[in-house]
Amino acid sequence: MQLKTRILIASLLALALIAAACGTGSDSTATPTTAAPTTTTATDATEAPTTTEAPATTMATDATEAPAKSLTDVCPNPLIIQTDWFPEPEHGHTYQIVGVDGVVDAEAGTYSGEYKDTGLQVEVRAGGPYIGFSPPNAQFYSDDDIFLAYVDTAAAIRSYGTTPVVHVFSSFEAGPQILMWDPEDYDFESFEDIGNSGATVLYFSGAAYMDYLVHKGILSEDQVDSSYDGSPTRFITEDGLVQQGFATNEPFRYENDIEEWMRPVNYMLIHDAPFEIYQSAVSVRARDLDPYRECLEMFVPIMQQALVDYITNPGPINTRLDEIVKELDSFWTSSIEGHNHASDTMVDLGLITDGDNGYVGDMEAGRIQNLIDELVPIWIGGTESLDPDVTAEDIFTNEFLDTSISIGF
Repeated sequence: MQLKTRILIASLLALALIAAACGTGSDSTATPTTAAPTTTTATDATEAPTTTEAPATTMATDATEAPAKSLTDVCPNPLIIQTDWFPEPEHGHTYQIVGVDGVVDAEAGTYSGEYKDTGLQVEVRAGGPYIGFSPPNAQFYSDDDIFLAYVDTAAAIRSYGTTPVVHVFSSFEAGPQILMWDPEDYDFESFEDIGNSGATVLYFSGAAYMDYLVHKGILSEDQVDSSYDGSPTRFITEDGLVQQGFATNEPFRYENDIEEWMRPVNYMLIHDAPFEIYQSAVSVRARDLDPYRECLEMFVPIMQQALVDYITNPGPINTRLDEIVKELDSFWTSSIEGHNHASDTMVDLGLITDGDNGYVGDMEAGRIQNLIDELVPIWIGGTESLDPDVTAEDIFTNEFLDTSISIGF
């Protein structure tokens, strides 16, 4: 009996030693789990998604853990974002990334600062006169320092053959572009009503939505006038004009700021024509998509969170935008009241929402493909920049979006 007892005890000790050895993980390294980014509470400055944080310290093992990569490891530094006009609330989410303490270079039209304490410098560039009124997608390919740029979907389609870009984030669910008129002249209820009226429609030359409206027969070639230069003079002095604008800008300015008018205008969104582009979608050069994939995986959620922080608490950045415009000291003017009206309008009209899926920034393939199917036949043969075989999958990707980041409406 004593021999059997000693054998049993020895066997149990051996089993215990084997179990302990298996538990040490000496032959393989445990992989720490990275927490998914979570939506943070809106503040005056944008919170960094948790994906940019260093992982917590873990127990030492026989193999050395590779340190987590930071934004400065994988992104251009400075990271330059080209916008399409002067600083305004439509760009508020981008200026939110820098925060209220950024530095203005009035000559260059830039606003820059460090993102949080990451070491990453972010520079936001104004468009318009600061890039010779060139469209951002063209500027993109003339200046390799630019990493991201605002590009409308129609522009991305038209230029894909020569300056291909890929949308990675869209702040707008519906674009703010409008046609507006004097309610004392017209009582339009549809774009067809505008066409049937024969009213002169004043717009910026090259506008893709006008190509669409004329091609569809909604407006006629002889009623559209592409000589609009942004000045209110003709709208004020000529009876019966219809003019392009932005729901976030002109209706407020004409009623409150333009002394020669100072009364309401009526308008319809171009989006409802329907012409459903993704307005000012943040885009990357197609050739940069793969080399900077790790950067986009980190930075696109930062843009999403910046949009949430801005649109839920726009006051601080709206005030800073007004200060920046005044520091630029150019022909463009602004007011805090106008900026606050713009951010309110973006919410009230449903221009910025979570859409149907509960998170911000995404785009729909079917919507983009419908635009391609409408626009390619209009433009084919008329521009060398068009690739007639372009598809929605060429133009956009939702792969870098964090589906947990939501505005809540």
